[in-house]
Amino acid sequence: QVQLRESGGGLVQAGGSLRLSCAASGRTFISYAMAWFRQAPGKEREFVAAINWNGGTTAYADSVKGRFTISRDNAENTAHLQMISLKPEDTAVYSCAADRSPNRGQSPYEYEYWGQGTQVTVSA
Repeated sequence: QVQLRESGGGLVQAGGSLRLSCAASGRTFISYAMAWFRQAPGKEREFVAAINWNGGTTAYADSVKGRFTISRDNAENTAHLQMISLKPEDTAVYSCAADRSPNRGQSPYEYEYWGQGTQVTVSA
């Protein structure tokens, strides 16, 4: 069993930056694919970014390409989402997800483990 805990969310002005972290515990997640998803009020959960087990492959939603960067530190059992040039439309609860498969895609149904989420609010 893997437990995921996000941190780093908060309130930021448009154009600002935040760095989200996802700490994994319970098992070593070196072989797990990781991803970030977000859900805004009244909207469905949407894919943000994904990274494979060794960080060699990443994927991003078109809406965040060039602004967000996903990374991972397997020695520390953590994953990160660096967000710059934030926009009000980035406001959402951001959740990290993991799966035992080393490579996963953009569907939330591909991920077995989920964190509780952290709120990101971007003011205009």
